[in-house]
Amino acid sequence: MPQSQIQEQRQEQRLVQSISAQQLLQSQLIELPLQQMADRIETELHDNPALEKSVGDDDAASWEQSDMGDSPEAADGDDYDSQREREERSDALDAALENIGRDDEDLPVYQGGHQWSEEKESAIYGEERSFYDMLMDQVGELELTQTDRFVMEYLIQSLDDDGLLRTPLDDICEQLAIYHGIDLGEQDAERLLHTLQQLDPAGIGGRSLRECLRLQVERRKPSELTTLMLRVIDEHFEEFKKKHWERIQQLMQLSDAQADIVLSELRRLNPKPGTAMGDTMGRSMQQITPDFIVDTNDDGSISFQLNSGDMPRLEISQSFADLLKDFQNNKERMSRQQKEALLYTKQKVEAAQNFIDAVEQRRQTLTRTMKAIIQLQKPFFEEGDEELLRPMILKDVAALTGQDLSTVSRVSNSKYVQTRWGTFPLKFFFSDGYVTQSGEELSTRKIKAALRTLIEAEDKHKPMSDDALRVALEQQGFPIARRTVAKYREQLGLPVARLRKA
Repeated sequence: MPQSQIQEQRQEQRLVQSISAQQLLQSQLIELPLQQMADRIETELHDNPALEKSVGDDDAASWEQSDMGDSPEAADGDDYDSQREREERSDALDAALENIGRDDEDLPVYQGGHQWSEEKESAIYGEERSFYDMLMDQVGELELTQTDRFVMEYLIQSLDDDGLLRTPLDDICEQLAIYHGIDLGEQDAERLLHTLQQLDPAGIGGRSLRECLRLQVERRKPSELTTLMLRVIDEHFEEFKKKHWERIQQLMQLSDAQADIVLSELRRLNPKPGTAMGDTMGRSMQQITPDFIVDTNDDGSISFQLNSGDMPRLEISQSFADLLKDFQNNKERMSRQQKEALLYTKQKVEAAQNFIDAVEQRRQTLTRTMKAIIQLQKPFFEEGDEELLRPMILKDVAALTGQDLSTVSRVSNSKYVQTRWGTFPLKFFFSDGYVTQSGEELSTRKIKAALRTLIEAEDKHKPMSDDALRVALEQQGFPIARRTVAKYREQLGLPVARLRKA
C-alpha cells in the first residue's frame, strides 16, 4: 500500500509559564499592602525556624526616607537590574492590566459614595476593621476546600473599594495559574463568585451595576414588587439609568401608584455595597494605612518615606547557620539520619534567605515605582491641584522604571500614599488622556473638572445642552466632540440638561 504525506495545519493555544519560584514569591509580596505584608512576615517567622528578627530591631526606624535627587533608573543601583522580573504575559493579560488606573466610569443615576474632595482628609488609624476583613470572617464560617478558600480570598482582594468585581473572571483564572499555580476553570470561578455574592452586604461581588442591583433585589422576599423591580433591571435598565421614568411606566404599563413604588424601591438600592459596612458602623471602619508618605517642602523639593510599620528586619538564625556549617564540614562521616538533618537544615536556610531577598526586592520595587509616579506627577505633589495631574497609565511608569507592566500593576493595587494635600490610593494618579486633532494630549481629569465647573455655574432655569457645553469647553482650550462631552458628563454622574432644570 503506497504511503502518502498529508500536511496538516493546526492552531493551538498554550500558556507558557517561565516564572521561577523566587519570582513568584516576589510577585506575591509586591502586591501586598502594609498590614498584609506584616502578617505575611509573621507567618513566615512562625513556619521557618531558620528565619529570625534582627537583634536590636526595636530601635530601627519605621520609615525609610528617599529624596528625589536621583532618577528612578539609578535609584536602586545595579542590584535591582540584576534581579528584575522577566515574566512572560499573554496579550490579553497585558491589556487587562493596562486598564488599571484609568478613570472609573460611574453611572449617572447614583451620587453615592465620597468624592475625592471628601477623601482628602487625614488617614484614620486604629483597631477598626475594613469590610474586606469582615468578608474574610464570613468566608471563615464556610465549609470550603483549601484551594476554594484561597480563591475566595483572592476574589475578595480583587474587589474594588465599592465592592464590585470589575476584573474579568478569565483574567483572574489566568492570574491564579501564573502567580499561584492554581488551575481553575471559569465554571469553578463562577461557582465561587456566586458563593461570594451570597455574603453580606447584598450586592457584594457584582460584576456590573446591573448585576449588583439584581443581587440585592433577589435577596428580598419574592413578591409582585420584586418581580417588577427585576423587570426594570433586566428589560429597561438603559431607561432606568437615564431616569426616563415615564418611558418605563409606559413600556411596563404601570399605574402611577405602581410606578412610584417600584422606582422608589429601586432608588433605595445601594450601588456601592462595599461602603455599606462603613456607612452603618461609622466611617472610621474604613481604615487606611499609607504605604508611602510624600513630603513637599516649602522650597519645592519633594521626598518620600516608605512605611515599614510593624515589619521587623529579618536575618538567618545563627544557630541554623552554625548547624549547617558543622554538617557540611563533616559530610564524609555523616550517618543517614545526619544527612537527612543536613537536607532539612539546608532547605530551611535557603528558604529563609530567599524570603529575605524577596522582602528586599519588594522594598526596592515600591521605592522605584513611587519615585517614578512622583516624577511624572510632580506638579500635583507641589501644588495639590487635581487639574495638574497629567495623563498617566501603567505603561508610562513601566517605561520610566524599566519594570514589567504587571509589576507596576501589583504595586499600584491596594496601596495608599499620604501627601500634604491628603491621602490617596496610588490608582488615583493614573488616568488616560484625550488627544485632539492637532495631536495635543489633554488630561481627561482636567477636562472633567472644567466641565463640572461649567455645569455648577450654569443658569439652573436654562441649563446648557451638551452642544453648548462643547462650545464653552472649546473656548477654554478643550476642543472635544459633543459625544465626548456626554460621555464625561455621565462619568461625573451629571444628568442631561432637561433633568438639571430647576
